[in-house]
Amino acid sequence: MSLAASPARPGAVLADLLPASSRARARVRDLVLVVSGAALTGLAAQISVPVPGSPVPVTGQTFAALLVGTALGARRGLLSLVLYTLVGMAGVPWFAEGSSGASAPSFGYVLGMLLAATLTGALARRGGDRSVPRTAGTMVLGSAVIYAVGVPYLALATGMGLSEAVAAGLTPFLLGDALKAALAMGLLPGAWKLLGER
Repeated sequence: MSLAASPARPGAVLADLLPASSRARARVRDLVLVVSGAALTGLAAQISVPVPGSPVPVTGQTFAALLVGTALGARRGLLSLVLYTLVGMAGVPWFAEGSSGASAPSFGYVLGMLLAATLTGALARRGGDRSVPRTAGTMVLGSAVIYAVGVPYLALATGMGLSEAVAAGLTPFLLGDALKAALAMGLLPGAWKLLGER
């Protein structure tokens, strides 16, 4: 019995379209997807541009985390980000700017990404990545979750007031987030169309 999913099946995410002919092969597929999602996030974190006056750089990390959650689904997306977080805390320098550990003021954003990947994956299972408007909403909600954790953590870690933390850890990133959302709005619905989704 094949575990391969039909592209049109309701409740599927993009990763479900990868065929697996047995439960054992499905587990191997899922393990590869989880590790690949963590690696993609680690690689994207190395795309890093410092922001003057902020301890938080602009990175590709948040985009990768949202993409991983959406493409893999809530469970696999969460596991990917948990793996990414634990390996980074253990000393692998694949957080933003080649850092590791949990002491950086920007670590709250990493924690927010765990929740965001779960949320975007759950929304994708409900069709949140199959059209441009839905993908936009999915990306906006995922980004909001990252900031909801990251900005208060930044304030606590640095002693900033909340308004200072918003100015340093949210406002400078809104334009970049809009560009990332626009990229996702092209990639995700486009992938479904390419795979035969109607």
